[in-house]
Amino acid sequence: MIGKVLKDQRGQVAGAMALRKDTWWIQPLLTVLGLGVFIVYTTWAAFQNAHYYAAPYLSPFYSPCISANCEHITLPLVGPWWTWSPAFLILWAPGIFRLTCYYYRKAYYRSFWWAPPACAVPDARRGYDGETRFLTFQNIHRYTFYIAVLVILFLAWDAINAHRFPDGFGVGVGTLVLWANVVLLSLYTFSCHSCRHLCGGQLDVFSKAPSRYRIWTLVTTLNERHALLAWISLVGVGLTDLYVRLVSMGIVIDVRLL
Repeated sequence: MIGKVLKDQRGQVAGAMALRKDTWWIQPLLTVLGLGVFIVYTTWAAFQNAHYYAAPYLSPFYSPCISANCEHITLPLVGPWWTWSPAFLILWAPGIFRLTCYYYRKAYYRSFWWAPPACAVPDARRGYDGETRFLTFQNIHRYTFYIAVLVILFLAWDAINAHRFPDGFGVGVGTLVLWANVVLLSLYTFSCHSCRHLCGGQLDVFSKAPSRYRIWTLVTTLNERHALLAWISLVGVGLTDLYVRLVSMGIVIDVRLL
């Protein structure tokens, strides 16, 4: 009986897919292209191990710089024995936060794994396992939130240092770029579901905690735009690294505004 029901359901989904004449495949395709370009660029930038510091600007891909072989050391936690790019000591933290993010999980499940790619379109696989076995590691997202907040604090410190020019306090285009990156990453991080749960998820009666309720309401408003913030911040952090890289290479001249 159960087998017949499942068979009928698969037939209904296949029939619905046949009825779809719209361009449902565009969204998963754009997701693959967007995430693919970012992953390739980030990997390339990490392997470069160069052009990530143009005083007073430090690329977010290399912040905080914690190895002794850094051009601009933030915290000397790793000795000279580390000969690889210092970016590999850092990128895992924001990377695992985004990898386990509820929005990104939906995005790459649908686009890369086709599980499912769109409504009324069958999965690439016949069976459904959910987030079992290896995928149970996704549950660490609530803990990676704290690591992401720590990274933002370091990036904010970099933005403050971006005012410290050799001749004193100043503001350049790069200063604004670094601050914009901090703002966008903060909006994405603090709009995540883990932050929302932290603010009000364990409250049974909001009237007993009015302050937390106001914070929860604010985070909920941001959470409604979490997908948009995820993409904007992703593009923003990539462009920030690119700007610092081009300034360091002398391809772009940083304009001093103040």
